[in-house]
Amino acid sequence: MAPASPLRLRLDTQALAANWRALDRLSGPARAGAAVKADAYGLGAALAVPVLAKAGCRDWFVAHWGEVADVLAYVPAAAIAVLHGPLDQADVAYARATGVRPVLNSLPQVARWLAGGGGPCHVMVDTGINRLGLALADLGDPLVGQLEIDLCLSHLASADEDCAQNAQQLARFAEVRARVPAQRYSLANSAGIALGAAFHADLTRPGIALYGGVVRRELAGVVQQVARPEAAVLQVRDLEAGDAVGYNATFVAPRAMRLAVVALGYADGYLRCWSNRGALACGDAVLPVVGRVSMDLTAIDVSTAPHVREGDWLALEYDLPHAAQQSGLSQYELLTLFHRRFARCT
Repeated sequence: MAPASPLRLRLDTQALAANWRALDRLSGPARAGAAVKADAYGLGAALAVPVLAKAGCRDWFVAHWGEVADVLAYVPAAAIAVLHGPLDQADVAYARATGVRPVLNSLPQVARWLAGGGGPCHVMVDTGINRLGLALADLGDPLVGQLEIDLCLSHLASADEDCAQNAQQLARFAEVRARVPAQRYSLANSAGIALGAAFHADLTRPGIALYGGVVRRELAGVVQQVARPEAAVLQVRDLEAGDAVGYNATFVAPRAMRLAVVALGYADGYLRCWSNRGALACGDAVLPVVGRVSMDLTAIDVSTAPHVREGDWLALEYDLPHAAQQSGLSQYELLTLFHRRFARCT
């Protein structure tokens, strides 16, 4: 077997389960599902899905058909929704063979599904984000009336802000509910849950908040950190005042320093925006990034942690709201950037 990776992503399964339960409670009479697309937002579906299922989750959302297998190993097929819908008859055949539910986003997809034999499905209706979904004008098409719709859903564009668009989309969704007969209805994402009961419908679809993202102030103190990335020290070296570090000498030692080089770089999702800005930690010691982040390596000032040696593990400072503020990246990017070189573990 290959040796262990010098990068690991620790998944706090207790925090993950607690986040789902908290979001389910905030959803009131509605049930909370889980968006587990993009390999559970980069954390690993093989780890996240069983934890969420044990916590009580029963509805699952992926984006691509290729993501189904990672979830299907742990939950019933009919509980899995593929958000991008069927692009061709091969997708239709796969959905019908497995029992996975397609989310139909356009009249051509509706026609494709019916031509392939139809059956239970979900339908996305656009209420203002102008991304995927049937237009309101499409709802009177006779083909839509032939569908066996389990879940009718829409997606909020600006739920993380206090703005008029939220009320506008809510009003349009009320029109959708009046015109589209379905077993269940769903509008709220993570931020939408925090907007209140009017947005909850029958099923909420949290994503980022499950994994530690705080996308509205109401979720602060409710959502716990889940992802804790760590990197191994490859080398420790001593610098003298005036020594330059990394590509283009963007950092020059102002004094004698102790430096650790870790197996972490932009190929792993730790982007150049962290250069001379990020930090790792060893216990209570905060260890700043010095110099430019390169493809596979990052230099850390460990002068305040003289006990650090080769092979030791350092933790990235990666509380999502704080890390987003520091880096300029969104909380979504911070999670989904994690490369497969990170070993996922609990």
